[in-house]
Amino acid sequence: MLIRLLRTHLRPYRRPLLLVVLLHLVGTIALLYLPSLNADIIDRGIARGDTGYILTTGGWMLLVSAVQIATAIAAVRLGSRVAMSFGRDVRAAVFSRVMSFSTREVAHFGAPSLITRNTNDVQQVQMLVVLGSTLLVGAPIMMIGGVIMALREDAGLSWLMVVSVPVLGVALGLISARMVPQFRLMQTRVDTVNRVLREQITGIRVVRAFVREPYETERFAVANVDLTATALRTGRLMALVFPIVMLVLNVSSVAVLWFGASRIEAGEIEVGALTAFLSYLMQILMSVMMATFMLMSVPRAAVCAERIIEVLDTRTSVTPPGQPVGELRSHGELELRDVEFRYPGAAAPVLRDISFRAEPGRTTAIIGSTGAGKTTLLNLVPRLVDVTSGAVLVDGVDVRELDPDLLWGRIGLVPQRPYLFSGTVASNLRYGNPDAGDEELWAALETAQARDFVEAMPGGLDAPIAQGGTNISGGQRQRLAIARALVRRPEIYLFDDSFSALDLGTDARLRAALREVTAEAAVVIVAQRVSTIIDADQIIVLEDGTVVGRGRHDELLDSCPTYAEIVASQLTSAVTA
Repeated sequence: MLIRLLRTHLRPYRRPLLLVVLLHLVGTIALLYLPSLNADIIDRGIARGDTGYILTTGGWMLLVSAVQIATAIAAVRLGSRVAMSFGRDVRAAVFSRVMSFSTREVAHFGAPSLITRNTNDVQQVQMLVVLGSTLLVGAPIMMIGGVIMALREDAGLSWLMVVSVPVLGVALGLISARMVPQFRLMQTRVDTVNRVLREQITGIRVVRAFVREPYETERFAVANVDLTATALRTGRLMALVFPIVMLVLNVSSVAVLWFGASRIEAGEIEVGALTAFLSYLMQILMSVMMATFMLMSVPRAAVCAERIIEVLDTRTSVTPPGQPVGELRSHGELELRDVEFRYPGAAAPVLRDISFRAEPGRTTAIIGSTGAGKTTLLNLVPRLVDVTSGAVLVDGVDVRELDPDLLWGRIGLVPQRPYLFSGTVASNLRYGNPDAGDEELWAALETAQARDFVEAMPGGLDAPIAQGGTNISGGQRQRLAIARALVRRPEIYLFDDSFSALDLGTDARLRAALREVTAEAAVVIVAQRVSTIIDADQIIVLEDGTVVGRGRHDELLDSCPTYAEIVASQLTSAVTA
């Protein structure tokens, strides 16, 4: 998965990456040449007292050092830019894929996990690219070049490399292998902490209302302790790396000096060559350490890549048409024909045998007990989910064959839970129509019975709205959501229990004002209150996912026991109140 993700999203940056490799090659060659020059200064300059040779060779060393520094800076800078671009592209790809998901896929992953995958997970893979372009590219060049140069200085001590390099590599490899499951577990723990924290922040009012702060504190503490314990186990393993590396480096240095001294005494090697050999051995071991550091980040990046690819490979259950219909002749006609909807793996369908028409200038109401399938039915129209059998038609065309933008442009949806974005009143209303002027916004607010409280807010249309609309009441959120749909002037209005937070007076005034605005549009209202739908041209009564009644209010009182029971229960509640 990791290789696939890197190959796919690094392909546009092949030339910069090739340049990074060339810069590392030049810089590593320069770095490997320095110990050789230093050996020459010791053996040919200091040993012979040749000051001119020392100065000349020292000058070459300064020049080589300057080349090495310049290439290292350029390589790191270019590699970092490639890594940042890679992260940007992956985040954009994940975001684009999530935006195409239906409610089914979003519910499958969960919002906290999707956020973690698009932030923390991408960052881990991005860090791998950074390390790869700075460490991994130079490490093998340094290792191979170091071996060649060390053998060039003295082949008799080469057995020390054969011992020390594998020892260091095996030791660090064993540590890395044990870290893989810990990294995988850590990402799961991060998801859990995000989920718990998100729930607590979103439901803070419920928590306080039921005095559940101690329970929620304990729940977060458990998730936090689990993450901390996993991070500590991983940290302890990582803490072993430096002592092992330093142990091997120091033992290797002592071994080189110990065995090299006898070779100097025997005249088989000069002091400068021994110094150069020691430097090359240190460079080789450091390259092994850098490669290991790189490999240590691979397990976590691999886990993150799996999670990212899982999102990117998930295809939405609401697939766009291959040859979409881009034009409609009629206006505002909605029809459901023998509609059935079943969740994957469910024993029974949520909706079955649903058929009705909603025509322009007429109001169709849907009522039923909780869990009857009203919201699911409404979600089929804008293709938040797709039917499993039957068809939903807009202006005579199956919504699965329509261009999505054309379909959504015909629909004004007010969801059951009205959501407002952080910004201003005007910016939220212009989600319905970005080109709407202030007069249109005020007109929509007037119809939605929201003008009075918006005018009372500091700034009016420019009054700030918090994320989710948490700085205004539930009824105000509903009215702004209705106004947002009105600004769009769609041909089909879908109100999903959008009047539940309004008092009866505001509800009546709002419905009266809507009749004028929606006179030429099809209106579908899902409601729990009978008073909201009593004047509807057509009322659909749902029970257990099927239509058990159809007609006007007076007709259903006589012909539909389920509807009569709903009306009786609400009248009884009203009298009792």
